[in-house]
Amino acid sequence: MTISARLGELGIELPTVAAPVASYIPAKVHGDLVWTSGQLPFVAGELPATGKVGGGSVSAGDAQQHARICALNAVAAAAAAIGDVDRLTGVFKVTGFVASDPSFTGQPGVINGASEILGEIFGEAGAHSRSAVGVAALPLDAPVEVEVAFTFA
Repeated sequence: MTISARLGELGIELPTVAAPVASYIPAKVHGDLVWTSGQLPFVAGELPATGKVGGGSVSAGDAQQHARICALNAVAAAAAAIGDVDRLTGVFKVTGFVASDPSFTGQPGVINGASEILGEIFGEAGAHSRSAVGVAALPLDAPVEVEVAFTFA
């Protein structure tokens, strides 16, 4: 099954690639990998929430949904870089950053939002290595940021 067919089956329409908020490009190709820049959870050009996760203004459950949005934004950025979402063949590495209240230690659960949607889209080829990191702040006060390295053909 193609990636576009799987997205359709899941009822997912990829978002428009977000314009960079600084001096970088959304994704870069190297060999058979396409690496995305860190993707914020933009929906129609807006952040759905801002602030810290856990004890702050964003719940862990909401942050997990924001990580899912970040992953979909990463799929869109990667597809744009290689010209066709159906050229994506799998997920190599996910790095997730969570703007965390000092007492929050649930970063892996938050970034599961990204990992799980990538698994739904890519199936077994969505299995990946991963880092989930708590940070003091993210650009634009976003609660979550996710970067992904995809394989492609």
